[in-house]
Amino acid sequence: MGALRCFSVLLGKFTTFRCYQVALLLAAAFAVVAFYYFGAEKQNFSSTTKRIKEQTQASGNSNRDDADLDRVGKSRVVDEGADHQKRARDRRHFHALMMFTKVDKSTTLQGKFEVAMRSLVKHGHFLEDEVLVLHYVSDAASKELGEKVLPKLMMDAAFQYEVVFHDVVVLTEKLFPVVEAMQRHFSAGSGAYYSDAIFFLSVAMHRVMPAEITRIVQLDLDLKYRTNIRNLFQEFGHFSPEAVIGIVREMQPVYRHTFWQYRKENPRSGVGDPPPGGMPGFNSGVMLLHLQAMRRSALYNRLLEPEQVARLAERYRFRGHLGDQDFFTMIGMEHPELFHPLSCGWNRQLCTWWREHGYADVFRLYYRCDEPVHIYHGNCNTPIPDD
Repeated sequence: MGALRCFSVLLGKFTTFRCYQVALLLAAAFAVVAFYYFGAEKQNFSSTTKRIKEQTQASGNSNRDDADLDRVGKSRVVDEGADHQKRARDRRHFHALMMFTKVDKSTTLQGKFEVAMRSLVKHGHFLEDEVLVLHYVSDAASKELGEKVLPKLMMDAAFQYEVVFHDVVVLTEKLFPVVEAMQRHFSAGSGAYYSDAIFFLSVAMHRVMPAEITRIVQLDLDLKYRTNIRNLFQEFGHFSPEAVIGIVREMQPVYRHTFWQYRKENPRSGVGDPPPGGMPGFNSGVMLLHLQAMRRSALYNRLLEPEQVARLAERYRFRGHLGDQDFFTMIGMEHPELFHPLSCGWNRQLCTWWREHGYADVFRLYYRCDEPVHIYHGNCNTPIPDD
């Protein structure tokens, strides 16, 4: 019996010791699990993964697909007219619009688009609560192409972005009543062609875009970005109270030529003369459209009226073919306060066509740009320098 009692005591101690060890092992295992699954949010998650998690929690997962959470910068393709403010009120949106029609039929346009988007991505940086919204005015075939190539072109984007496609037919229907009169004066063909209306989109952008969009940048496809596009949006902050559009001067003597009759009758006017003292006109390759200011400006909206367009065109003996650019140039002759002059570096035009067509003696006066180049514009199919 004594031996049995000793064996029982020893077995009790051994059992107690094993339970204690098991408890220690379980506690250690729990600590490891807790570290990786709870503490890692602050210590081991990459900054990108952490941002995605925070953004998902903030939005309540109510408006994003699972695929959108793969990485910061993942695109969300939405339909025209989507309410961005209701979709993500905690984010600031920067809107940029490009014409994207007939791109499916042109390998040249496709090449330009690739250069533009890759350079935009390369230099683009935005804050974590900011979204670059890319608007494309497109036909059905070009939209299909865009949806296919954009994910590849935007793959390395270090910022959040969204893509919105606008049906060119729908926009044209909205624009035509507003711009029909000015088409007679600023279109390549004679008469007001319905299809030409889209080339005046910027003129009436404030009337066709949702009221929630207060500012938008319109950009040509034949651009190459050499700086962060976010910096371009900062120019809105430098607008005067009267300004509604930010734009760069024309860097060729095109309006010296177009205004030839008015210049002959008014040789001291400065119309069409080179900078700094002259009025060379504008180039529409890069434009900042302050839609809210455009909506408020009684002067600007009065200038859209057919009678005012006809009056100014007659006064300046003006007949153009460059659409919105011609209209802005003409009204800028009388109302420069409507325009915020951008540095030539924001739209460094490279075309030299007029140098070889009668204006070699004065070409340099228009073409010169001593400012740092932020955006190259390869207009008239001019090659853009490599970085």
